[in-house]
Amino acid sequence: MPRHEETTDTQEAASPGGDHDGKDGGMSYLRFGAMIATSMVFMYGVMYLNTFELAHVRWSETRLFMTLLMGSTMAIIMLGFMLGMYKNRRVNMAIVAASLVLFGLGTWLVRSQTTVQETFFMSAMIPHHSIAILTSERSEIEDVRVCELAVEIIEAQRREIAEMEWLIEDIDQNGSAASATQAEQRPVPEFDGSSSRTCP
Repeated sequence: MPRHEETTDTQEAASPGGDHDGKDGGMSYLRFGAMIATSMVFMYGVMYLNTFELAHVRWSETRLFMTLLMGSTMAIIMLGFMLGMYKNRRVNMAIVAASLVLFGLGTWLVRSQTTVQETFFMSAMIPHHSIAILTSERSEIEDVRVCELAVEIIEAQRREIAEMEWLIEDIDQNGSAASATQAEQRPVPEFDGSSSRTCP
């Protein structure tokens, strides 16, 4: 074989655009995966920044499902923008395929809520209600009618958060009230909601 052909073959084998990445290429893909995984962890946490208070931060399966959607979407978009760095076609196709599967799984989970039971439902709803309190308490509202509506929302959300916190504790201690009779034996107390917002 001519010397220049041997050189060309050697260069293609070592090239990051060939079918087989070398050690550095493998490490690049590991860094890519670590970057996506780390971003997903931070995304999940960032979704709680709009809760009204720290005490309202609770585990949320729905937020986890949304994190799967965002992470899988980000993986495909980032890979598309950085194809010049990641040239192993087989690995790239595997990343895209895995991301699509993860996206489909996340969509099905968030739309079906099939894994969300009563305590997980309330645990997710508490920070969701807290968002409504934050926006209703702190938004700049001039219209008196809208202000009164905001106060009603705040009071309702605070009352429902208190109810859910009581229910979570009761279910943890005594189990679910699976019948009307059991529910009557363990009635939910009356809770009051308050608002620091006042209207003219």
